Amino acid sequence: MATTASLLRFTHYPTSQTLKKPYFPSPLPPLRFNTSNPLTSLIHTTTSKPPPPSCHRKSTTISSSYTAVPAAERLITAVAYCLPFFNGIQYGRYLFVQYPNLGALFEPIFPLLSLYRSVPYASFVAFFGLYIGVARNASLSRFVRFNTMQAVVLDVLLVLPLLVQRVFNPGKGLGFKLMMMGYNFIFVFIVICFLYSVGFSILGKTPYLPLVGVAADRQL
Repeated sequence: MATTASLLRFTHYPTSQTLKKPYFPSPLPPLRFNTSNPLTSLIHTTTSKPPPPSCHRKSTTISSSYTAVPAAERLITAVAYCLPFFNGIQYGRYLFVQYPNLGALFEPIFPLLSLYRSVPYASFVAFFGLYIGVARNASLSRFVRFNTMQAVVLDVLLVLPLLVQRVFNPGKGLGFKLMMMGYNFIFVFIVICFLYSVGFSILGKTPYLPLVGVAADRQL
């Protein structure tokens, strides 16, 4: 009996206060979001307002800065290209003999060319006048200076075939045929350059001749 009493004494039974007290589990730790997560940064970037496109601003700036070339500057550039054209007509002597109709096409220019050659040192005066007075004049626009320099460089290149002819002095035969072909090519090239440059100058656009434009741009 004593043993039973001792076991009953040490056995724990829930009291009325224990039964009335509710049970709550231990709270979970709060969720924490890492702001350095690339997924979060991506969501923030996609939800943000995109910047306005810059193409409209660029086109507006270009259109507002466009200025037409004055008529006086177009006239100066067109006259400047007459210098290499007048000095290059002499290379068409063989074509004028072979094709008389071609000579008749240039016949209206011959009186003006004769007047130009009748003035002593007219070619040198025109050359240095365009080079010093126009191409090297910083007060003029780049449109006028570049076109004038391009005409001056083209006129200088026309002297090289004459120097080659004087050095080698081709007589008859193969040398003469090569010289005649070279003259014909130079004449056609000069006429094309003249028409192209004068046409673009009248329209107020800058013509770029192959190799000549690069040399003229370096001189400026």
